[in-house]
Amino acid sequence: MIPPDIDRKTALFLDLDGTLLEIAAGPEQVVVPPGLPALLADLHRLLGGALAIVSGRSLSDIDRLLQPFVASAGGEHGGSLRFGDGSRVETPSGLVVPEEWHRALRDAAGRWPGVQVEPKPHGVTVHYRLVPERRDDVWQMMRALVPDDHPEFRLLPARKAAEIALRSVSKGHAVESLMARVPFQGRHPIFVGDDVTDEAGMSAARQFGGKGLRVAEVFGGQPERVIAWLRRGADRLSEGGSPNLAPIGTSP
Repeated sequence: MIPPDIDRKTALFLDLDGTLLEIAAGPEQVVVPPGLPALLADLHRLLGGALAIVSGRSLSDIDRLLQPFVASAGGEHGGSLRFGDGSRVETPSGLVVPEEWHRALRDAAGRWPGVQVEPKPHGVTVHYRLVPERRDDVWQMMRALVPDDHPEFRLLPARKAAEIALRSVSKGHAVESLMARVPFQGRHPIFVGDDVTDEAGMSAARQFGGKGLRVAEVFGGQPERVIAWLRRGADRLSEGGSPNLAPIGTSP
């Protein structure tokens, strides 16, 4: 599949890990390509602000990784939203994973070297990438904490990780909320993601007449090819290129 052109009516929704950044051994070990924040800033300007990062990471983590670039965003799969004017919405307000769950997960990680616990403002992710043989242990414990019928939280599968997340939100919720506001309103959304949790965002983009692009299918599973596509879009929109951008990625 050939990715569509980015034009003046496009609204871009981009996942982070596995889409713009290569998956690393742990969430703190990802490497941000040096030219990526500048490229995102350029596209954000060329699209009149209609670019958002929609990630399982928290908003503060997104901003830390992409600094100095700051824009509309959906953190924790839409649990935290930031709009173009800088305003924020937490959905639902004040709901967080109980401390006893955090404690139980930390204790388990202490018994299972290589398992990493990533706390978030509303949820928590447990990574077993370094010790894939612990997959069943991690899932068994987390299912004991969060049964299928829990009214407030749910378990989400990720790439060699399991996450406790808010039941009432998704990346689809983030897309819908942002598309209801300027500058996204009335545009054709493109959602790019690599994981199961991105499916809701892709589905929402299609409901607005746009497209959902899976990194594995459209970009050969390579974030550098996603970045190359974004660069081509920025070059096209700026009518002849953006010479101030540092080279990043390679063409597919």
